[in-house]
Amino acid sequence: MNHFNASRQPMQTQRPNSAPVSGEARKLAEELMDAMSALLALIERETELVRAGKVREAMSFEGKKQELSRNYVAAVSQLKANQPQLAKSAPELLSTLHRHHDAFRAMLQVNLTVLATAHAVSESVVRGVNAEIQKRNVPNTYTAAGRRAAPGPRHITPLAVSRSL
Repeated sequence: MNHFNASRQPMQTQRPNSAPVSGEARKLAEELMDAMSALLALIERETELVRAGKVREAMSFEGKKQELSRNYVAAVSQLKANQPQLAKSAPELLSTLHRHHDAFRAMLQVNLTVLATAHAVSESVVRGVNAEIQKRNVPNTYTAAGRRAAPGPRHITPLAVSRSL
């Protein structure tokens, strides 16, 4: 959890309990909007790549995605600490942020759906390959009742999968 300390240090120097003036409120909103925009751009690109089957290229964004996520969490934390004051001094700004955040969450949901679909497809492929391998290793025999014999443990071959793409 040490990777969060660097992003939280700037928060300690700010005054979350004092009422932000209009400029401070706007700065907090801009920081959150910038964090959401940067993260959203990266997530949209990742979604496009996964949809196109370019998983290796999409995985290369992991480090940048973590950094942008930390920035987003830090911006949300700052805004939450000042939300009561923002609600009094800039309610229209707060409602605009809520609308943008709803759109942001919708795009995150699309990304998660694409990633879950890619995971399910890859798992299905691996299970299908494993089933075919096991069919080839099982002797084709029948029991006295005329049913196909179930394979014993010695006929099951483990499947080795390389996780590097």
